[in-house]
Amino acid sequence: MSSSKKSENKPVEFNLKNPVHFLALGFGSGLLPKAPGTYGTLAAIPLFLLMSELSTMYYALVVLLSCIIGVYLCGRTAEDVGVHDHGAIVWDEFAGFFITMFMIPVSWQSVLVGFMLFRLFDIIKPWPISVADKKLSGGFGIMFDDILAGFFALAIMHIIF
Repeated sequence: MSSSKKSENKPVEFNLKNPVHFLALGFGSGLLPKAPGTYGTLAAIPLFLLMSELSTMYYALVVLLSCIIGVYLCGRTAEDVGVHDHGAIVWDEFAGFFITMFMIPVSWQSVLVGFMLFRLFDIIKPWPISVADKKLSGGFGIMFDDILAGFFALAIMHIIF
């Protein structure tokens, strides 16, 4: 979490009645105090469990659409509140977790390990995730570091499972 990007010093007003904000805030999960990215990832788990019933092709399509739509959702919401990558914007965690779990057999163990790995990579941001976090802006910048974190976690998940 780059402090320059996840600035929350400025008071902001999100509008949960606005469907763009509602989705970008992970159905409101990003508004929970302390560790909004963790809450956002937790909120992604039920959607993942529903998606896990899809064929590989449809799952991949939903993930791709969540990434593409996420660029708009996150960018628009950040623009509306005037803070780039505000911590409450957690749709990027949804997409990153969906990537983490791609083609992984579903069990409570795999979901737990996937959750922990994704959060680890999203928090510590090893290279090149840290570069993406610092250098990219707008909705694409908000999404891309979490997409990379998802792929890092996915690689390890495939080794484990």
